[in-house]
Amino acid sequence: MTTPPPTTTTKKIISRQANFDKQLLSPQQQVVPRCSLWSLLCMTTLLLSSIQLTIATAESNDNTTTNNKKDHLSAGKLRQLAETALMERKFTDAESYYRQAIALEPTNSANHYKLFNLHKRMRSYSDALGDITTACQLLEQADDNDSSNNDNDSSSANVKVKNKTVEYKRIKAKLLVNLGRCDEAVQEYKSLNEDNTDATTCATITTAALELYHQQSDWSTAISHFDNILTNYATLGDTPDLLYMKSQAEYNVGDYYGAISDTGKILKSYPQHLEAYQLRGEAYFRLNEMDMAQKHFREGLKLDPEHGGCKEGHRLLKKVTKNDKRGDVAFDTGEFLKAIDHWWMAMNVDISHMAFVRPTLLKVVKAHMALKDYTKAEEECMKHINNQESVQGLHLLGEVQSSAEKYNEALRTYQRALEIAPDDQKQQCKRKVEQAQVALKQSTEKNYYKILSVPRNAKLKEIKKSYRELALQWHPDKNTDNKEKAEQMFQDISEAYEVLSDKELREKYDRGEPVFENQGGGGQQRHHMNPNQFFHQNFHQGGGGGGGHQQRHHFRWG
Repeated sequence: MTTPPPTTTTKKIISRQANFDKQLLSPQQQVVPRCSLWSLLCMTTLLLSSIQLTIATAESNDNTTTNNKKDHLSAGKLRQLAETALMERKFTDAESYYRQAIALEPTNSANHYKLFNLHKRMRSYSDALGDITTACQLLEQADDNDSSNNDNDSSSANVKVKNKTVEYKRIKAKLLVNLGRCDEAVQEYKSLNEDNTDATTCATITTAALELYHQQSDWSTAISHFDNILTNYATLGDTPDLLYMKSQAEYNVGDYYGAISDTGKILKSYPQHLEAYQLRGEAYFRLNEMDMAQKHFREGLKLDPEHGGCKEGHRLLKKVTKNDKRGDVAFDTGEFLKAIDHWWMAMNVDISHMAFVRPTLLKVVKAHMALKDYTKAEEECMKHINNQESVQGLHLLGEVQSSAEKYNEALRTYQRALEIAPDDQKQQCKRKVEQAQVALKQSTEKNYYKILSVPRNAKLKEIKKSYRELALQWHPDKNTDNKEKAEQMFQDISEAYEVLSDKELREKYDRGEPVFENQGGGGQQRHHMNPNQFFHQNFHQGGGGGGGHQQRHHFRWG
């Protein structure tokens, strides 16, 4: 590898160091070659420090010279640097160079025009509009100044300025159309004595849309007009005012997903748009997406804690969700009346809020069913269905009717659910119809669910509880004055429990199949064991203990 020749700065450093070495050494040291090790170490340290200091001074001088050169760059050189940065996609650097050029030549319209193109490329359309507007104003001022001179050179320059002014104004007018500011675009074209079809048509549609928006009368037509403008004219996307008005119209016609989509576009470009946060939160609230609604109200309140719309939206949301959660807790703890009260308080915050009211009504129905108030349960369920039929609502109504022993009505309800069910729910609905048919058939025979006074979807815990209560109530030893009826009831209760407490037997029974070997063919249904023995097995538990001692639990009859 070839060693490069020393630079001018390096030569100066070597020369200075040689002079320093001569001055540093005494005559004796120059003559006597030998010296102590310590002296040599000290001399080396001094030499290195001197070299480092000299190099640092030279570099500092070079940097100062470079900075001075930068400070004295011409506007033309700055524009050249900006173009280079632009080609390298270093937009921030390019913007800085153009602004420096503008500071040096504030009346040069070309600087502002170049900055306009940069901002347009950066999608900073509001800044771009300001740049092209300034460029037009500067050209108009230059045109006025040139008009005051009558020489030939000034006249030629005046023509160039006029042509450039027309060019810039057309560019500005087109940008205004693309930003949805069509009325302003029409005025620009008028100043040029020109008529642009796109600008005129867009302005006419915008006027019609704004009239409908302010009248709050025909929201659907307003949405159509806004869509036309945003799709065919205002194509750059930087149109927060038009998007917000369209979002409000969508909200008012119940298109909450549309409102969420358009306000999302606004917030992407303008993350501090408070009204967009409010409207988006209200749209999520209407869709019963409470977590998302709360998030947007809170984001708005972070920007302005006193914003009235976000505060009110957040207050209503908390009132609804608090009562709804209290109702859920009460239901889970078996306080069904309390649950119903909380749910109705939540619904009454805004009874028109169907996305919340409809599913909450079904929870109220289940609470009435738990209370065995099937009349009220059916009444509340019909409110849900009369508002709009749903498979879920019809299935719950079928359960209520089956529990109320209205088996024919329950079958018709399940058949209706099958009729309106989407394809992915058809199989489920068919099974419900088959089960209703079995229940109707069993209602004319011995109905184990009816005997134990439990619904067909009762859980084992509920079945066991009902069996114990009824077995104690109808035990023959407790009904000596009506022993014959008590024995029959006691036998039926034990038989029903034997079937419904066994998973396999219960599934057979629910399918309408014989549950005992000797059942069917018109014969009498019989259970496997003696009812008294079965009763003692479930009420008297044996326990381990020393010497085979058996522990027994006895129940008092009252």
